[in-house]
This record gives sequence, structure tokens and C-alpha cells, in this order.
Amino acid sequence: MAVVLLYITGYGEEHTLNARERQEELERSNLSPYAAKSADTRGREVEIEPCAIRTAFQRDRDRVIHSKAFRRLKYKTQVFLMPDGDHYRTRLTHTLEVSQIARTIARALRLNEDLTEAIALAHDVGHTPFGHVGESVLNELLPGGFEHNVQSRRVMEFLENDGKGKNLTLEVRDGIEHHKRDGTPMTLEGKVVSYADRIAYLNHDIEDAIRAGVLKQSDIPAKCIEAFGDTHGARINAMIQDIIENCENQPDICMSRACEAAMNTLRGFMFERVYLDKVAKAEEGKAQQVVKALFGYYCAHPEMLSDEYAEALARDGVGTAAADYISGMTDRYAIHVFQEIYVPRSWSY
Repeated sequence: MAVVLLYITGYGEEHTLNARERQEELERSNLSPYAAKSADTRGREVEIEPCAIRTAFQRDRDRVIHSKAFRRLKYKTQVFLMPDGDHYRTRLTHTLEVSQIARTIARALRLNEDLTEAIALAHDVGHTPFGHVGESVLNELLPGGFEHNVQSRRVMEFLENDGKGKNLTLEVRDGIEHHKRDGTPMTLEGKVVSYADRIAYLNHDIEDAIRAGVLKQSDIPAKCIEAFGDTHGARINAMIQDIIENCENQPDICMSRACEAAMNTLRGFMFERVYLDKVAKAEEGKAQQVVKALFGYYCAHPEMLSDEYAEALARDGVGTAAADYISGMTDRYAIHVFQEIYVPRSWSY
């Protein structure tokens, strides 16, 4: 038998709670006192009528999933450029793994899982083609620099929806921008995503590197195996469990000192053996040239930018608009456009 929740209004009238209001009541009663509550959101840039079914953060999650930028993650590099194999991570599969890990932590700590998921799904939508290679090139070329986390917020705040943005809540936008290791998110949910991002990429990059022949399982430092275990699942589980045990009923998100130290050791190992390895970087020079050439072309020919970047061009200038356009490209589209512009076509007979 269905239970209908009622409450008495200030005017002495009974009011039947709709689906959103029931969910908001459940958040107030069930979530940690340190969790962000949907009903208490700091709001959107443009206020809208509340949804009768979804909370504010659930609505944001759906807006991210239905964005063009989210769909493009499918064809953006994670670590290995254009890998020959179907099982290597892309920026999209990375994002889904971050979301899964973040939601697991949030649920265990009684934080707002919907807010956590919205931040996680959007945290990399501003990433460039060719992964951090493309990001580093734009960072050098663009006055003021380029950071994918800042761009991810810009995508959702301004570039999506024909220049209107997705009008997400401040908590989501803040979490997107501050998800990097040195970020300072305003919510615990944002901090959870920051840790989940690191847990995800370190562990799936190990698996991809072993698949590519860059690493062997026996190469992983002994102290890391001792701390986390010797399998992909064991490592992830150990890191998640440490955060949960360390932060239950606490107003912060952090690992124990021992776990953080072991994770930093693993990160240093990955930079030395994978992220800076000649196999993983074999095609980086070519990718750098593609991004540099495209940036130079669009700065010289702003009229060739897609129409949806016209407002960015008028408001922020040609360099920023060119970076917006290029960072939105997938790997394969960037290569296609480069070929269209710079590679001679065969003569027709």
C-alpha cells in the first residue's frame, strides 16, 4: 500500500508532497549533517521552476548526460593516443569509472549521491583531444593559460546549449572546476569526486599499460602491493575503504596518511614508467603539431569557427574562441579537420 506524505503548511492546510519534495525530505532525514542537501542548493545563474519529479542535483545530472560535450568524451584520449584495441579506456569510460567510485564513497558516507554523480559525469567535459597533450599545447598558446577543469565549467556554464549553458547549480559547477588534486571544492561531494578521479585513473592506467606491454604486473612497487593488494579490484577497494573508514561522520574527505603516501608512491611510479614513457608518448609529437596547427589556423581565420562559438568570439576574443572550438573536438575530428586544412587532396581526373 502506497504511503502518501503530508505536511501542514503555515496556513494550516494539508499539502501532498510531490516526488521531488519526498526526496528532499529523505535527504534531510537520512543524509549526513555534512552532506549537501538539494533543497538548500545555492542556486543557478538563472532561476527556474523546480521540477515536480527530480531534485535540483538529479536535474543537473540529467542535463550533463544529455549534453553534446558528454557524448564527445567517447572519442577522446585517456592516456594512449588512438590505441589499437577495443578495451583501452577513453575519456568517457574514465568518467563512468570515476562516477562509480565516487558514488560508492558518497553512499557509504551518507553524502548526496546525486550531486556527486553530476559532478563526476561533467568533470572532464572540457578536456582536449589527445588528452593532456592537447591541454599542455593550448596552455602554452593561449594567453592566460588553459586548464581542462576550468574549461569543463566553462562548457557547462557558457558553451553548451548554443551559448546559453546548462544552467547548473553552483555546487555542481564548483565541483567540476575544483576536481583537480590541488582543488578546493565547496562540498564534501566535490572532494569525493577529486579522490575518485585519482583512484580511477591510477588503477585503470595500470591495467591499460599492462595491456599495452608498457608495464608488467611485477613492475608495481612492492610497498604499493603491500598497501593495496596485487589486483585491479583489490587496489580500488582498498583506497575506497580507507577513505570511508577515515571520514565516517567527519566534516572532511581524506585518506589516512599511510594510504595517501602509498598512493603518491604509485602516482610517481606511473609518471616515471607510463605517463612519460616513450611508448605511451610515441605519437605525442604528431598530436602536438595537430593542435598547434589548428590553433594557428583558427586564430588567423576566425570566420571558419563553428557558428556556435560566435558569442565566445565576440565576448572573449579569437584565442579563447579557438581554444573553445579545438578543446571540444574529439581526437578523430581534430585529425579530420587538420587533414582537410593542411593535407593536399588528390586531383580528380
